[in-house]
Amino acid sequence: MTRNELKQRVYRAIDQRGEDIVGLGEQIRKNPELGFKEVKTARLVEETLGKLGLSPKAGLALTGVRADVAGRAGDGPTFALLGELDGLVVTGHPVADPQTGAAHACGHNAQVAGLLGAAMGLLDARAFDHLAGRVVFFAVPAEEYGDIEWRVAQARAGRLEFLGGKPELLRLGHFDDVDMAMMIHMTSRPEDGKTGVPGSNNGCIVKTVRYLGRASHAGGAPHMGVNALYAAQIGLAAINAIRETFRDEDTIRVHPIITHGGSQVNVIPGEVRIETYVRGRTVEAILDANKKVDRALRAGALALGAKVEIETLPGYMPMTCDATMARMYRENAAALVGAEHFREIGHRTGSTDMGDLSMVMPVLHPYMGGATGSGHGADYQIVDQSLAYLGTAKGLAGMVIDLLADAAAGAREVLKTAKPPMTREQYLAFQRGIARRETYEG
Repeated sequence: MTRNELKQRVYRAIDQRGEDIVGLGEQIRKNPELGFKEVKTARLVEETLGKLGLSPKAGLALTGVRADVAGRAGDGPTFALLGELDGLVVTGHPVADPQTGAAHACGHNAQVAGLLGAAMGLLDARAFDHLAGRVVFFAVPAEEYGDIEWRVAQARAGRLEFLGGKPELLRLGHFDDVDMAMMIHMTSRPEDGKTGVPGSNNGCIVKTVRYLGRASHAGGAPHMGVNALYAAQIGLAAINAIRETFRDEDTIRVHPIITHGGSQVNVIPGEVRIETYVRGRTVEAILDANKKVDRALRAGALALGAKVEIETLPGYMPMTCDATMARMYRENAAALVGAEHFREIGHRTGSTDMGDLSMVMPVLHPYMGGATGSGHGADYQIVDQSLAYLGTAKGLAGMVIDLLADAAAGAREVLKTAKPPMTREQYLAFQRGIARRETYEG
């Protein structure tokens, strides 16, 4: 059987399971959960993989679920297919969880449905009889780097070290036996076509900031207080003032939010808390921008005579897609959606923890259409279920065949040419070296 014949057989099996796959995606969409708390979604993944005859391991990095299938055509590399379990807080989203505010406004529900659909198609079509090596179906937690206060508390309690799902799974060794990895993210941008591959993505550092002043009566004794909110405002204004010093080619993004601005209107704010990312195209650019942001934050404390505590946390590394895997995906995409609907996307300024995997192994992170609205926005919705859910399943399954058929010749080609910049140990040491907590008194 040729690779193309095997693909067509798997694609037909996915279409036959279409109603089930779409149903899974919609069930997840209507039950969104935040990162490291995806209990219901993880249980659904575990149950679905179990019904396919697999033996999934659950509870990995709190909520991750992994199931392995070995090819019967010989030994070879291990290829992981990933789907992200989490939603994020989006105010005003019509399908947001009323208690947590969580919503699937980034299409992770389609990722997981596509992951499960790929497993269904490959197993139903008995594709593993023709594949070498091994496939890992891996539902991973917490790609959206939010809910930071809660995650920091979990880390201090010893339940986590890294605050993103894939970095934590890397730390725990759940990728140690994986040679290459792939996932497909949704896109609602018309310019991305029906599917496309980015060259790279920004990485990021995460910061929590706490300005400490002195509370006093806002009407009766403001001179007795030190206004932490004004200190924070000056710090934020200073960040805005340094934006023109960022080079365009470094694609720096700094976007702070105030998470606590005071306790009561007639009390001079004694504490104000801020969270922000510092994003950039390269590690060097991120570290340089981070120094400037720290300097700006200290300026606010100096101006008011306040204190500022700056905690810097490891975020996500810049991502580069493997060129050989990207070529294979482009050829598949031409058959699935038409060559005219494929796009070379270039550099994306958002961040993903697939970047962390790209530090230690070849990865691919294409985008699939089928959504409209603004990513992370209240108007985000999936409008083409066939493309979003079934197209993702076929895109993943097609790459499995390209890499692991013919005695895994495709995977061996990837590994022969790939040059990840770090070992796992170097990656962990670098990320741990980012973490620090500093106090500056103005």
